[in-house]
Amino acid sequence: MTRLTLPSLEGADFLAHVTQENPTCRQCGRKIDAPPYQRAGGECCCEGCFLKARQWRAEASSDAEHDALAEALAAALDLREQETGLHSKRVACHTLVLAKRFTSDREKLRQIYWGALLHDVGKIGIPDAILLKPGPLTQAEQELMRAHPEKGHAILAGIPFLQDAAQIVLSHEERFDGSGYPRGLAREAIPFGARLFAVIDTLDAMTSDRPYRRSLPFDAAKAEIQRFAGTQFDPAAVEAFIAEERMLREMVAVKCAAERSAVP
Repeated sequence: MTRLTLPSLEGADFLAHVTQENPTCRQCGRKIDAPPYQRAGGECCCEGCFLKARQWRAEASSDAEHDALAEALAAALDLREQETGLHSKRVACHTLVLAKRFTSDREKLRQIYWGALLHDVGKIGIPDAILLKPGPLTQAEQELMRAHPEKGHAILAGIPFLQDAAQIVLSHEERFDGSGYPRGLAREAIPFGARLFAVIDTLDAMTSDRPYRRSLPFDAAKAEIQRFAGTQFDPAAVEAFIAEERMLREMVAVKCAAERSAVP
């Protein structure tokens, strides 16, 4: 696997660096329509190849096939939800950044990656009228939407190589203090991968553009995550987030630059 490194730039210099003319990805050969994630010696790579270099990869060909299947399913869901910028893969790679602080076990990392990647797969079972509704959901619609973790678990539970990942999917809306859903799990009863994912999902949501607001700064998301340590989030996961702040801050910065370049 080719190692890719981010340029050692910050702030306005970094954003200017990644918003140059559309080049060709040196990894896949495709034209880069959004700002590149890396430029070194005149060579660039696209968002997909950048994330591929960041993620954990299995060595066996069968594992590579499993990766491809899971990623294709996540990409299909992102397309249905009209997501842009590889949302599912991005949060999976970011969750993996935190997970590697706690374990080097390849099987555990694989399951955490897949669980984060497929966290919203249950939304396949949510009607478009609810899933894509531009305004607030009614109480009845909210109840249907809140069923997506269980629907996702039902989709994945029968797949042998996704057993632990399915538990992360089932538990990704739980909160550390027990006030989440669908089972009201608390503390260590929540799968560890789901506790890590909760931090990353909030980070990505707050730093992404939405139809009703522009993305918020990284520091705003950081403050929110720290404020809810011990209630919404596992304090250990928040500590890992702070420890990996530099890498996550850079990854969020290029994602935001790509989103803004797409705005007419």
